[in-house]
Amino acid sequence: MSPAAAAVTTETAAPAGLVRAAGQSRARRRTLTLLLPGLAAAGLLLTVALAWPGAGYFMAGVALALLLLAGWAGWRIWHESPAATARRLNRQHPPLEDSAALLLRPASELNLLERLQQQRLQQRLPSLAAAGPLLPVNFRPALVGAAALLLLAALVWWQRPGSATTPAPAGGAPVALRFQETPAQPAAAPRIIETRLRVQPPAYTRQAAFAPESGSFRCPAGSQVRWQVRLSQPSKTLPVLELGARKLPLRPVPGDSLAFEREELLTASALYRLRLGGQVSDDYSIEVVPDQAPVIRLIHPKAYTLVEFGQPPRVAIEAQLRDDYGLSRARLVATVAQGQGEAVKFTEVVTELSAGLGGQPTAATLRPVLNLRALGLSYGDEVYFYLQAWDNRQQLTRSDTYLVQWEDTTVQSSGLDASLGVNTAPAYFRSQRQIIIDTEKLLAEQRGLPAATVQERANSIGVDQKLLRMRYGKFLGEETDEQIGGATRPDEADQASRPADPPGLGSVVAEDHTTPEPAAPAAEEHHEGDGHDHSHGLPAPAGQSAAEARTAELMEPYMHRHDDSETADFLEPAVKAKLQAVLAQMWESELRLRTGQLREALPFEYRALRLLKQVQQQTRAYVKKAGFTPPPMPEATTRLTGDLAGASAPRRQRQLEAPPAQPTLRAALAVVRQLRGSGPPPAGAAAALEQVGPELARAALQTPGRYLAALRHLRETTASLRAGQPVAQPGLAPLERALTDLLPVPPPAPTARSAPKTQLTRRYFDLLN
Repeated sequence: MSPAAAAVTTETAAPAGLVRAAGQSRARRRTLTLLLPGLAAAGLLLTVALAWPGAGYFMAGVALALLLLAGWAGWRIWHESPAATARRLNRQHPPLEDSAALLLRPASELNLLERLQQQRLQQRLPSLAAAGPLLPVNFRPALVGAAALLLLAALVWWQRPGSATTPAPAGGAPVALRFQETPAQPAAAPRIIETRLRVQPPAYTRQAAFAPESGSFRCPAGSQVRWQVRLSQPSKTLPVLELGARKLPLRPVPGDSLAFEREELLTASALYRLRLGGQVSDDYSIEVVPDQAPVIRLIHPKAYTLVEFGQPPRVAIEAQLRDDYGLSRARLVATVAQGQGEAVKFTEVVTELSAGLGGQPTAATLRPVLNLRALGLSYGDEVYFYLQAWDNRQQLTRSDTYLVQWEDTTVQSSGLDASLGVNTAPAYFRSQRQIIIDTEKLLAEQRGLPAATVQERANSIGVDQKLLRMRYGKFLGEETDEQIGGATRPDEADQASRPADPPGLGSVVAEDHTTPEPAAPAAEEHHEGDGHDHSHGLPAPAGQSAAEARTAELMEPYMHRHDDSETADFLEPAVKAKLQAVLAQMWESELRLRTGQLREALPFEYRALRLLKQVQQQTRAYVKKAGFTPPPMPEATTRLTGDLAGASAPRRQRQLEAPPAQPTLRAALAVVRQLRGSGPPPAGAAAALEQVGPELARAALQTPGRYLAALRHLRETTASLRAGQPVAQPGLAPLERALTDLLPVPPPAPTARSAPKTQLTRRYFDLLN
C-alpha cells in the first residue's frame, strides 16, 4: 500500500484530513522534483568556481540568487491551501463529482444531502488512494534537467584552464611542419620526423615559457626560440635552420644521437624553414612584437591653470599610465619659478610616485596633489611640472609640460610697459557712430528722466559732436573755432559783454576755457620756425629791394596758408566738397543737440555718417600686400593647450612610378603562364622562378597570409622543374595571382566609346558636348 493510501486510511474519521493528507503527499513529491535540478545546478556552479577561481564571487552571487528562488518556490509548495488541493482532486478524479470541497466543511454546517455526499466521498477516497497517489507528480522534467546540468558540469571541468598536458621542458608538444622531398632523395635517407618549438620570453615581460601550437607564431622582442628536431636515423649531415638569409646548422643533443637543436635570440620578424639533405620544409613566419614605451595621459589639470586669489593653493593632478607589460616607476618633476624680471630663480622639486605602482601593473591611475605653499611659491610665482614613467624594460616616457600660476593681485601694470610695442588709443574715442548710439539711447530713456537731466546729456552729446566736427574741419584748414561751419565772427563788443562759459561746458579745447584776450592779428598766432611763410600781404620791410619783393610775389601761389581753407590741404575737389557737406551736417546736428531736439538731430547724424563712409572709400588707396604680420598670440588661452588645429605636419604625397621593366617578376609570370598551358616547360624556367623567390619572400614576411602560400607553391614548382617531374597545376593559379599583385598597377588606357546607333541619339550627345 502506498504512503498516501495509508495516510488516508488512518484519517478516515476526519473528512478534512483526507484532503490535507493528499496535499502533503503532493508537496513532498514536488519538493523532490525541485531538489534534483537544484543539486545539479549547485554542482555546476561549484565546478565553474573550481575551474575558474577568478569567477568565485560571481558564482557565489548566482548561487545565492538560485537559493532564494528555490526557497520561494518551496514556500509556495508547502503553503498551498486545502481548497486548492480539493479543486485538484476534483479535476484529477471524476468519481468525486466535484464535491471534494464538502470534505473541508464540518458536518454541523451541512444539510442532509451534503452530509450524504460527504459520507460517499469518505468511502470512495480510500479506494482511489489504493490505486496510486491521489495527486501524481511528473518526475521526468526534473530528471532530464538534472542530467543536462551534470553533463554541462562535466564538460566545463574537462575544458577548464590548465587541463591540457603541460609541455615538456625540452621543447613542448611536437609541431606539425610540412616537408617536401626531392625525387633524388633515396628512401633509406634520414628524415626529420618530429619538430618541437619552445619560446622563452624575456624577463621584463613576466611571461612564462610556452610552446607554439603551429609553425607560425608570435613572440615578444628579445625572446629565446629553440628548435629541436628528431631524425628517423643517425645522419652525417646536420639539419640546417634557414632563418631569414642566415643558414644555421643545428647542434647535436648530448646523449641522443637522433636529436638536434638550435636556440636563437629574435629581435625582428623573419621567415624560417628546416632543411635536411633533400628534405625541405615550407616557409613559416615569426612575428616579433616590440615592446612599447609607457603612455601617459593627464586628465586634470589643463595645460594652463591660474590659481585665482581666494582659492586654495592646491592643484589636483590625475594621470593615467599604461604599458603593455608593466610599469615599474613614476615621478613628478616640478620646476618652481620665483621672482620677476632678471631676478627669477628656478628650483626643481622631484616627487616619487612609485608607491602607486605596486606589483608593476599594466595600467594605473595616479592622483598626486601639487601643494604650492609646500613648494615655496608665493603670489605671482609659477610652477612647471611634467610626469615621467618607466616600464619593466626601463623605457622612459615624459609627458608634456604643464603650467600653474598663482595670481598676484597686488601687482599694478605700468603705463610705460604697456606702451612699448603696441599702438595705444584713448579709452573712449568719440566717433559719429558713437554719437548716434548715445542719441538713440537718450531717446529711449527720455521718458523716465527729468527734463534737466535730458538737457544736460543732450548738451554733452552736442559737445562731442562739436569736437568731432573740429577734428574733421582740420582737413579743410579750419583751425579756429570762428571759421568752423561757416559762422561769422561776432562783434568784439558782444564778445566782451558776454560772460565766459564755465569749465565743463562746450569744447574741451584750450580756446573754449581760456579768458578772452584782446583781438590780435592772425599773424600773431604763428611763430618762426613753424615751416610756413607768413610774409604775404605785408609791406616789404625796410631795406628790401625790388627784386626780393618780386621774388616773394612769385612764390605767393606756392605758399601754405593756415587761415585759407581753399589752399590748406591737398584733397581733391570732389572729396573736399563732400567733406564740407559732412561738416555742414555735423553743424546742424550740433545745433539741435544743444537745444535738446534729439529726434530732429538724428537725420543729420545719419547723413553725416553716410557721407563720412563715402569719403573714406573715396580716399582709400589699395596697394598690394607685401608681407604678413601675424596677430599676437593670446598666451594665457592658447599656451600648452595641445590644440593642433591648423598645425598639422606638412604631408607630401607623390605617386612613385615603379620601374617600367621588372625583368624577374615579368619573366617568372611568363613562365607560370606557359606552365599553365599544355605545352612543355620552357628552357630556364626553374632559374627564372628562383630569381623571383627573394622578392616574394619579402612580401610574405610583411603579409604572410597573402603571400606565404604562394611562396610554398613557388618552391614546389621549382623543385618539380629541377627534378624533371610534371608540375602540379593547382598551385600555379595562386602563384600567378601573387606575382600579378606584386606588379604595379598599369595606367588607365583610353577606351573608345560606342557610337550612337540612331541619328536622334547622336544629335543629343552632340548637343551635350
